Amino acid sequence: MPSTLLDYPTTLADLRESGWQTKTVKQEIHDNFLSQLQDGKELYPGIIGYDDSVIPELNIAILAQHDILFLGEKGQAKSRLMRLMSTFLDEAIPFIADPEIPLHDDPYRPITRRGRQIVADRAAEDVPIAWWGREDRYAERLSPGTKFADIIGEIDPAKLASGVSMSTEDALHFGLIPRMHRGIFAMNELPELDELVQVGLFNILEERDVQIRGYPVKFDIDVLILFSANPATYNRSGKVIPQLKDRIGSMIQTHYPLERELGVQILEQEAEGNADSAEQDPSVVVPYFMKELIEEISRSARTSKYVDQESGVSARLSIANYRTMLASARQRAAILGESPAVPRISDLGHIYASSLGKLELDLMGTHQMSEKQVLDTVLAEAIATVFGEYVDKHGLAEIGQIFSQGVKIEVGDMLPSSHYAKLLKRVPPVWDKAFEVNASENEAVRASCVEFVLAGLYATERISRSQSHGRIVYEV
Repeated sequence: MPSTLLDYPTTLADLRESGWQTKTVKQEIHDNFLSQLQDGKELYPGIIGYDDSVIPELNIAILAQHDILFLGEKGQAKSRLMRLMSTFLDEAIPFIADPEIPLHDDPYRPITRRGRQIVADRAAEDVPIAWWGREDRYAERLSPGTKFADIIGEIDPAKLASGVSMSTEDALHFGLIPRMHRGIFAMNELPELDELVQVGLFNILEERDVQIRGYPVKFDIDVLILFSANPATYNRSGKVIPQLKDRIGSMIQTHYPLERELGVQILEQEAEGNADSAEQDPSVVVPYFMKELIEEISRSARTSKYVDQESGVSARLSIANYRTMLASARQRAAILGESPAVPRISDLGHIYASSLGKLELDLMGTHQMSEKQVLDTVLAEAIATVFGEYVDKHGLAEIGQIFSQGVKIEVGDMLPSSHYAKLLKRVPPVWDKAFEVNASENEAVRASCVEFVLAGLYATERISRSQSHGRIVYEV
C-alpha cells in the first residue's frame, strides 16, 4: 500500500486494482502480531514485570483470536494492555464513504443495506472509498452508568416520525459496538454493567448480531471485544451472568510487580513520561533508596491488614507520592538556593495529600484508625523494611551507638543541607558508613542519607524522636 493515506485508493475500482484483501479484525490482529513476533519487535512497550506471567498467556489469546478479559486489581496495567491491542491493527482500512452509512462498511463485504445497495447499483469507479486510521479503531467505555442504547443501540424516534418502519435498520440509532464494526471495543469494570446490557453483549459475542426492542436486526458485526474486571467483584455470584462469562474466549490474570526493583522501574518510566520529571531535570537528584521507599510504601499497603486487599493499591499511589516528594525537594531548593534538589525522608511528610483517598481501609481491621494513621503505619513499615536491607549491607546499626552519648540531631524539610554538614562535624567517623548508601560528596545528597539512616534507626526502635512544627529531633 502507499506510504500515506493521501495516496490510498479512493474508489472501489482503485481498491481492487491495488490488491487489498479484506480480513476480519481478529485475523488482521493475528497476522500483524505474528509478523511483529517473527521480526523480534517490542510487542508491549511500557509493560514491565509481565514477561514470564501475563505476556505469554496474552500472546496465546491473540493468536487464538479470542475476545479477552483482563482480570486484576486496580493499577495493574489492564487498560494499558487493552489499548496496546490497537497497535496490531493495520495502519488504515478502507470503507464506503457514504454519509448515510452509520458505520465503516467493508467495500468487499458490506453489512448495511445501504452499503450493499451502493456496491450493487454503482460502477466500481463510482463507489467512493475513504480510510479509517488505526488510532480511531479503538473505543472504550466505563461500565457504571452505561445503558443498552450507549453500546448496542436504540430505535430513533425522529426516524420513526419520518415514516421509517420500526422493523428495519433504518430506524436505528447505533451504539458504540456496531459503530466499532471492524475495530476494537473495550469495556472497563465489567461486573458493574447492567444485566440487560450484559445480555446484549453475550448475544454479540456468540451470534455477532444485535436485537433492539425485540426486533432481530441482523448484522454480521466484526469486532474484537475486550473486558477488564476486579477479581473480587467478577467472581461474586450474580455480578456477571454465566452466559457472558462462558462466551469470553480467554481470561488474562494480571498482578502487581513481584519485586520492588520492577516497581521502581515502572515508577521511573512513568516519571519520564512527565515533562517536569526529575529524570529529565538535571537540577534534581533522587537517591535510589528514596525511590525504593516510595515503591515500598505501596508494597506495604498491599499487604497491610488495615487496607482492603480486595480493592488493591494502584501503582498510581507510588507515582503521585513520587511527584509530591520531588515537589517538596524543589520547593526547598528554590527557597534556600540549593542545587541540585535532593529529596529527603522529611519530604515524605507531604505525601498525605497525594495518598489519602487512594487507600481503601479494611473496616474490620482498622479498629477505628483513620486513613492518616494507617498511612503512618504503612510508612513506618516501609522505612523499616528498606533500612533493614541497608543495615545488612552497610552495617549502619553502629550509628545508633552515638546517640547514647547524648547526641541530638534535628531534621526538617526546610532545613538547609549545610545544617546537616555542620552537625556531622561533631559526630564520630562512623557516620561515613551512612554515605555508602548513596556515594556522593554533595551536601544535599549526604543530608538525604542522614535522614534515611535516622528514620531507619527510629523505625527499628534503636533511637527515639520528637516532632514539632514540621521539624524532628532524633535522640535516645
